[in-house]
Amino acid sequence: MTISLIDLPNAIPAEEQRLVLEGITWQQYDALVALFMNQFPALRMTYLEGTLELMTTSPEHERLKKIIARLIEAFAEELDLDLNGFGSATFRKEAAARGLEPDECYCLGALYEVPDIALEIVLTSGGIDKLKVYQGLGVKEVWFWENQRLSIYGLTAVGEDYEALQMSQLLPQLDFALLASYVDSTSQTQAVKAYRQALRESLL
Repeated sequence: MTISLIDLPNAIPAEEQRLVLEGITWQQYDALVALFMNQFPALRMTYLEGTLELMTTSPEHERLKKIIARLIEAFAEELDLDLNGFGSATFRKEAAARGLEPDECYCLGALYEVPDIALEIVLTSGGIDKLKVYQGLGVKEVWFWENQRLSIYGLTAVGEDYEALQMSQLLPQLDFALLASYVDSTSQTQAVKAYRQALRESLL
């Protein structure tokens, strides 16, 4: 397998682009992570049992992940929760032949080898089933922003399948509908301020 630098974008494109490669060994994937991740911060690499997906993110993708992350973090601060983030760090597990970069991710309490919660922004369909990747990594909850709403999936048990949840089991106080109502604000700062005020009023 040969991939040259000109095959990959060196800037965030207007639209997301996806390339799926088959028959990629763990060693090849590991080498690509080391080679490209620092040079291409807009690149996401998802690996599942020999299949590698390369995806670039759009400005809208990055806007959504940033505002949602700011709102989640504001929620944690208002409720004085010990929520710690990894951002878009790469998580890999060779024994499970899985690896990826969440859009954002968090641990409750101290940072561990894998996050408790991963956030994924979904603007286009297709590609690798990321829930299968997260399952192999042991991430407890995966939150998908798609079609203007957050969907929550939680592991039923260690190594079991994910199931759709009505609310987060890890952050049961979080009202997802309330948070979602601030995502499309034209001012992220004003959205966070208004969200904080709404949280304070709800806690009275």
